[in-house]
Amino acid sequence: MPQITFKQAIHDAMVDEMRCDPKVILLGEDIGAFGGLTETTIGIIEEFGPERVLETPISECGFVGAAVGVALQGWRPVIEIGLADVMLVAMDQIVNSAAKMNYFYDGRASVGMVVRAWSGFRRSGGPQQSQSNEAMFAHVPGLKVVMPSTPYDVKGLLRASIRDNSPVMFYESKGLYPLVGEVPDQEYTVPLGVAEVKREGRDVTVVALGAMVPRALAVAETLAREGVSVEVVDPRTLRPLDTPTLVASARKTGRVVIVHEANVFGGFGGEIAAVLADEAFRSLKAPIKRVGGLEAPVPVSPSMESTVVPTEQRIVEAIRAVL
Repeated sequence: MPQITFKQAIHDAMVDEMRCDPKVILLGEDIGAFGGLTETTIGIIEEFGPERVLETPISECGFVGAAVGVALQGWRPVIEIGLADVMLVAMDQIVNSAAKMNYFYDGRASVGMVVRAWSGFRRSGGPQQSQSNEAMFAHVPGLKVVMPSTPYDVKGLLRASIRDNSPVMFYESKGLYPLVGEVPDQEYTVPLGVAEVKREGRDVTVVALGAMVPRALAVAETLAREGVSVEVVDPRTLRPLDTPTLVASARKTGRVVIVHEANVFGGFGGEIAAVLADEAFRSLKAPIKRVGGLEAPVPVSPSMESTVVPTEQRIVEAIRAVL
C-alpha cells in the first residue's frame, strides 16, 4: 500500500466523499485558495468550486449554525472549525441544536454534519490553543466523537463520519499531521464505535487516545526489551465507545493504564476507568492508573509546556506502578 501522511489522508477522504456524493460540502475559514490552515483543503476549491467549498467569516457560531440548517435540508457539511478551543464559541449550535434535532423530531430529522477540530498540544500554543476538550462533547447525548491515531484510521473514519446521519465531532491531534502510514488506494471506511488493538500484550493494557497512541506504542517497544508485554488499545471513537474490546483486554491482562493529552480530572479516561471497574473488576490485579496533562492551563514557554505534556516516562512510571 502507498504511504501518505495523516494530513494527506484527511484531504483525500474529503475529496473522495465529495466525488461520491454531490451533497457533501465544506465550510470554514481560509479553506479555499489558501488551502486551510493545516493544508488539508489544498486544491479542493479548484475541483469543486466555491459553491461546495464555502469560505466563511470569522464567526464560528454563525457558520456552524448555517451548517446545522443545511444539514436539516439533506446536505452533508464538513466544517473545518480549526482549533478545538474555538469550538466553545459554537457550543450552543452544537450542543443545543445539532445534538438534539433527531430527538426533537422523533427521528424524522437529523443533522448529518462533521465538525473537524485540531486537538491537543500545539508547540507554544498556550492556554487557548492547546486544549483537549473531547470529554465535554462526549458527555452530550446525540453527538458522536471520533479521535483517530493513524493515516489509515483517519481516512476511513472521516469517510464513515461524513456518511453518518448524526453530528460527529472529529478530533485531529495536532501532533499527528506529519505521521506517515499505509493507506490503500481502494475505497474503504472504518466503522464508528469499533476499537482496535494496536499491539498485543499479556502483562498490562494501555488504552491510549489520539496522539498518545504512537507514544504508548513506543513505550511498549521499550518495555518489551525488559520482558514486559504491553497491549495497546486505541478506542478510535469515544462515542460510541467499544466497551467489549476494552473490557476483553482488561480481563486479559488484569492491569490498565489510560493515557490522553487532556488533563486527568474530568477527562475521558475517567469514563473508561468507570466502565472497566464496572465490567472487569474481578479480573483487575491493580488499581487503574490514568496519565494526562497536568492540572494547569498549558504554558506558552516550551520548557514549561514540556512539563505539562504527558511524556513516555510518565507512562512508563504508571505501568511500573500497576505491575
